[in-house]
Amino acid sequence: MLKQIIGQPSEGMKDERRSDNSAASPAHSGAAHSPSPTTQSPRSSTQPLMTTSKNVLANDVEIKGSIKFSHDLIIDGKIEGEVSSDGALTVGENALIKGEIKTRAVTLFGKVEGNITVQERCELKSNAVLVGDVTAATLAIEEGATFLGRSQVGKGAAAKAANSGSGGSQKP
Repeated sequence: MLKQIIGQPSEGMKDERRSDNSAASPAHSGAAHSPSPTTQSPRSSTQPLMTTSKNVLANDVEIKGSIKFSHDLIIDGKIEGEVSSDGALTVGENALIKGEIKTRAVTLFGKVEGNITVQERCELKSNAVLVGDVTAATLAIEEGATFLGRSQVGKGAAAKAANSGSGGSQKP
């Protein structure tokens, strides 16, 4: 299961590929064409796993410093510092982040003490606690969540988040 999460095929998947090859081999008439689809198939099935993989920082992890990542990340530990990415961030129930978050999207189950700037969607789930400001295209706050701060929500806020640091404001 862990190997599937990090994008590597598990033993079960390898066995499944072997059974696919053995199922293709009884049809000996297309033996020259049979290896070609089976060699293409594992690559194409492995590649989506790599792009949709989620990285996990467990609840016993504590980091002081900046974190940068490319794909999706689930944090359930303690982070003190900036978290930035073009991917999506999930802040787990046990997580505490003290610092600024700049990502494509964030789903908050735990606690954040700092500002959040996202290009797309920011979700605060029922037990979430956010002490800081939010800039996002979309903001969803479930009943029971705690939010102490200001929010800038809408397409203009998303453009600002996407172009943060570019030095100019543009209006459509």
